[in-house]
Amino acid sequence: MRILRYLIILGVLYVGVVVAFEAMLGFVQPQQEGTIVLTTIDEDGAEHPRVVSLLTSDDQKYVGVNHWPRAWWERTKANPNVKVTEDGETKPYTATTVSGAEHDRVEADNPHTLLFKVLTGFPPRYFVRLDPVEETAE
Repeated sequence: MRILRYLIILGVLYVGVVVAFEAMLGFVQPQQEGTIVLTTIDEDGAEHPRVVSLLTSDDQKYVGVNHWPRAWWERTKANPNVKVTEDGETKPYTATTVSGAEHDRVEADNPHTLLFKVLTGFPPRYFVRLDPVEETAE
């Protein structure tokens, strides 16, 4: 019975660490080399910027859905028209969730460390390909 109690306490502490880590990332949104600002648009037309890590594979740009909080990803599925701010320049992109061989290739090209997986609570990982939109002159 004592072992079960310790396991429950450890489980609760672990969930607390994951929640604290995810909340810190969500509030602070640290920008550094290798990050971009992905702006999604909701059904009301409101823009929602989110700092995410830019991944590459086969000369394509991707964003990993690496955390449990993923409202931005749900918005890209509802409206794939996004804006990407990289190096101070904002451009339009189309966001497409990938699967199959493309998903496996991006995963192999951009693996996570065990520490990252532990801190984020082992969420399932998905990838969004960012396809540039040709801007038309008006």
